[in-house]
Amino acid sequence: MSQGIETPTGKSAFVFSEDFTRYKFAEDHPFNPKRLVMTLELIKQLGLLEEQHLFQPAPATDEDLLRVHDSRYLDAVKRASLPTADPDHFAAWGLGTEDTPIFPGMHDASSLICGGTKLAAELVMSGQYQHALNMAGGLHHAHRAQASGFCVYNDIAVAIAHVREKYDARVVYIDTDAHHGDGVQWLFYEDPNVLTISFHETGKYLYPGTGELTERGEGRGYGYSLNVPLEAFTEDDSWMQAVRDVLVPVLNAFQPDLILHQNGCDAHRFDPLTHLAATTRIYRDMPKLTHQLAHELCEGRWVGVGGGGYDIWRVVPRAWTMLWAEILDAELPEKVPTDWLERWQVQAPFELPTTFLDPVDLFAPIPRRTEITEKNEITVRRALNGTPFLF
Repeated sequence: MSQGIETPTGKSAFVFSEDFTRYKFAEDHPFNPKRLVMTLELIKQLGLLEEQHLFQPAPATDEDLLRVHDSRYLDAVKRASLPTADPDHFAAWGLGTEDTPIFPGMHDASSLICGGTKLAAELVMSGQYQHALNMAGGLHHAHRAQASGFCVYNDIAVAIAHVREKYDARVVYIDTDAHHGDGVQWLFYEDPNVLTISFHETGKYLYPGTGELTERGEGRGYGYSLNVPLEAFTEDDSWMQAVRDVLVPVLNAFQPDLILHQNGCDAHRFDPLTHLAATTRIYRDMPKLTHQLAHELCEGRWVGVGGGGYDIWRVVPRAWTMLWAEILDAELPEKVPTDWLERWQVQAPFELPTTFLDPVDLFAPIPRRTEITEKNEITVRRALNGTPFLF
């Protein structure tokens, strides 16, 4: 495995450490690092990962973290990481809650994920690689001084702050997790050089309850936060229409130097924590669009991270394998390898899907499809109308 960034120029980098799996709250917590192991095994089974792609990250330093986090919060996370820490002492920082329990080694595990996304961004911005993936990243809910929604440190913000400081780059952050990308949005809310775009299930019924059309940015950053809150039970076609109708004109107008895309895959109908109705087709089509835009607008500079995804058996491994295949520009077979299915079926509580794309008739059409589609079209129009640099 390669160390640091001292390698020849290449196309696609895969940032990974086995220690990523130490970011684990509890055995029964929905944020389960087993999904990383399952996905990595599927990628390897398909022969899509070679030594030249692999990069071992170092933990983010305190200097890296302090670009986006409060020093008192870092101190609290370090103290909460001790084996003797009492969760009741850290509630003011959003730690020790049901969503984000404390665990021994939490600071080290969180810093390593931040270091991974920073390394992915550095590999791309330095010109050594066109694309890079850290599927352990995507902790988009962490705030400057508060943990939230399973997220302790915000690896995405750490990476963006790094490339802003070192390269003065204009960054587009795309968030297609089912939950609003609130932490990243608020951390760059006044920065006109960081455009945050979040497609998510409306906050009417889903955590964190933000991501309204009216959240546009502040000061010089006004217009550079763009939210597309989609209706519950949104299906593939309406989701992808919204994504295309927004990303193509907005990114063309903004002209980014780097695209960073958070690829949470909890909009799938199987996901137990959300109320959307997508299939794995959107996890093939969204990376394809991002890939195309990266080459059209910023010489291919594209960093992908993971994010949410709580059906670790039937959704996450297929979705993030399709993401890596797109980053690699590789064709996937129609079917999931038999050896991988046999390896994991004995542990899975559900029958594992045998194809990467869900069959078109897997789910019955939702009621109110026409009404939901029309509401989403109105939301997209209003989101674009409130984006001043388009006009």
